[in-house]
Order: sequence, then C-alpha cells, then structure tokens
Amino acid sequence: MYKTIEELVTRVDERNSDGTVSELIGVSIDKCFIKSVANTNGTDLSKYKIIRKNDFAVSLMQVSRDGKIPVARLEEYEEAIMSPAYPIFRVKDKNIILPDYLEMWFKRPEFDREAAFIAVGGVRGSMPWEEFAKMKLPVPSIEKQQKIVNAYKIVTDRIALKQRINDNLRASASIMFFNKIRYVQCSECCQETEIGRYPIEWTFSTLGNVLDTIIDRRGLTPTKLGSEWSNEGIIALSAKSVKNHELVNLDIANHVDNDLYNRWMPQKLQSQDILMTSEAPLGEFYYLADFSTYCLSQRLFAMRANKTIIEPTVLYFQLTDSIGKHQIDIRKTGTTVTGIRQSELIQVPIIVPPMNIQKEFARFCNPIMITIEKNADEIRQLFKLQEMLLSRLSR
Repeated sequence: MYKTIEELVTRVDERNSDGTVSELIGVSIDKCFIKSVANTNGTDLSKYKIIRKNDFAVSLMQVSRDGKIPVARLEEYEEAIMSPAYPIFRVKDKNIILPDYLEMWFKRPEFDREAAFIAVGGVRGSMPWEEFAKMKLPVPSIEKQQKIVNAYKIVTDRIALKQRINDNLRASASIMFFNKIRYVQCSECCQETEIGRYPIEWTFSTLGNVLDTIIDRRGLTPTKLGSEWSNEGIIALSAKSVKNHELVNLDIANHVDNDLYNRWMPQKLQSQDILMTSEAPLGEFYYLADFSTYCLSQRLFAMRANKTIIEPTVLYFQLTDSIGKHQIDIRKTGTTVTGIRQSELIQVPIIVPPMNIQKEFARFCNPIMITIEKNADEIRQLFKLQEMLLSRLSR
C-alpha cells in the first residue's frame, strides 16, 4: 500500500520561546545533522524551532540543483534548535510507519531523483512543502518494516564498528610515530632542523633523496593511447578517489581493461606505495598497505620509498602529520586551484632515524596498516549492501 508523506507525518512548529535550548544544528547534503558554526552572539534564539529526538528536518531549497534533499532524523540529541527555515515533522503513528523505515526511504537515490525532477519548476530549483508532502512511498506491515529496519541496522552497526576500529588503529600508529620519531626525546647532542630538534646521529634529508621512484601518469587519457574507458576491469584512481587516508568514490571511478592497463602503467604499483593528490585537492594521501591493482590517472601520483634508506610507513607518517602537511603547503603554487610541482615536492625535508628505530616502528605499524585497509574494504562492501537493502524498499 502506498501513502503520501502528508498522510504519515505531521509538521511541528515548536519555538524556543524561553531560550532554554542552545544546541544549534542544521542538515547537511549528506542527510545528517551537523553543528552550526554560525556566531549566535546577539541572536534572538527564541525564534528558532525546537527539534526533538526522532523528529525529522528537511531543507527544500535548491533541490533540483543539488539533486538531493537534505533530510535527516534526529538521534544524537534529545532536543536541539534549528533555523525557522527548516520544516520539521514527525511520524503521526508509529503503529503505521516506523521513523527508522521512513528515514531509510529518504536515503534512497531514487527518492532524491524524483524530488529533483519535481523541483525543476520551483523558484531557484526549490521544492514547496506541499509538493514534498505529496510524494508517495510503500508502507508494508509494521512487522515487515521492523524486519527491514533490523537488517539495515545490523549492516549500519557493523560499518560503525569497523570505522571505530580503524580510527583507534590510526590513533595508535600516530602515537607510536610521535613518541618514537617525530617528537623523540633528545639528549644534549641534538641538531636543529627546520622540522624539529633531533638526535645528532639521525640524518636530515629531503623527500627526493629517500625515494626509489615516483610513478606519475597524470595527463594521460584513454584517447591519447588509442583506447577508451571500460565499464569494468581495473579501477583508474584519480584525485577524487583519495580522501582522509581512504579510497572513496570507487563505485563511480573509471575502469581500464588489461590491454590499456599494461600500456598505461608500464611501471606497476606495489604494496607500501604512497599515493598523493597533486591538486584539486592538494595533499590527500593513501597508503597501499597490501598489494592492489590500480591504474593512476588525473591529479594523482605514487611515491615508492627506498627501503634501504627509509621504511615506507616512517615516510608516510612524516608526510601526513601536521609538520609534513605544512612543508607541502608552503611549496604549493596557484590561486584558484593550488597544486605542487614535483621539483618542489622533492625538496620537502625528511628526517631519517637509524634503521633499528625504523624497523621497530615498521614491525608495530605494518600489521596495523594492513588491518585498516582490510577493514576499509569491508566497509565499502557493507555500503554496497546498504544500497541494495534501500533499493528493495519499493518491492
């Protein structure tokens, strides 16, 4: 049975008239609540709307332009306040539809596409509440809804668990790096460098001197090689594929077949290579802990440490901590789009500890990086399972 949204929910317009609620939030394009960074000093918060746990908030502005409706259900707080511009609503009867089930429907890409189509005729691509309220969704029995919600929650909880594990593993590796290498306790015999104070027996070098090779295939296209992208095969990574030390957007990445791959990548990637975006955005990193077959494309290159000089994990953590990022940032060029030339990148200062210290760090860190990569791969598969569960809601 299909029902309209207005049959299932009721709008809420509760104002913060006594000013007792101060937690100001908004809804992001990713369909989650975010804390407001607006300066509220001198702002009359009594006119703001109160949203309570399990209530929904939606932004209906510029829906056709964004192709998505920012809508979310409040779970993080018992209550908060929002701008009066947000329509807030809640489920009328939880015996007819579960808030969790309705939230799942709002997360479907098909829901966003339908909303964007409806909003095309709106002012600046916006969608009136009345049009939003007329949208329909299937409402199965409450028992079936609960089964669907439970299955989705199992996957969601597993994703959250793996993400927490990875966060903790990264934190452990970073602490080890800071204690053993970056901020090592120094005796009286120390050397002052532009990146810190280190024992005199440690070597001060540059990135170019500790690399075995840089694999750079930027500027290549399938057309230049007399071919074209494939629908499947080997993933072609670009700057869009690397963010926050993870591989992202792989589901929309281009692919190459084996023939094009062999011509495109005469020098193949290896485990422990370090990927770095060169521009738009600059300075995103990914560490290939275990071997994976990828093709390098736009605004992305790989660095391979010379293992007789420096352990790959030691180099990776130097490049990605605040000191390393600063050294890269001060060498960037450009205004609208900033990037870095290889001639500048290889001048980034690198500290090279004695090999016994590096080996100790690598023995601790290498298994961690492999586990992080395996967990990240499982998370990507779980997101696909989430999408499959959402796609089945209309059946």
